[in-house]
Amino acid sequence: MPKGTKKEHLPTKICPVCQRPFTWRKKWERDWENVIYCSQKCKKEKIKQV
Repeated sequence: MPKGTKKEHLPTKICPVCQRPFTWRKKWERDWENVIYCSQKCKKEKIKQV
């Protein structure tokens, strides 16, 4: 992402577990295409459901 991008212009995704939108974070910069869940909690919940 370019520096100085406002929060409302960041890309978003919908978490398949909690159905809430979550926005791009700096720590996901290199791996945004592979980010599926909004948190570790949701990731663990998905594993429990399977």
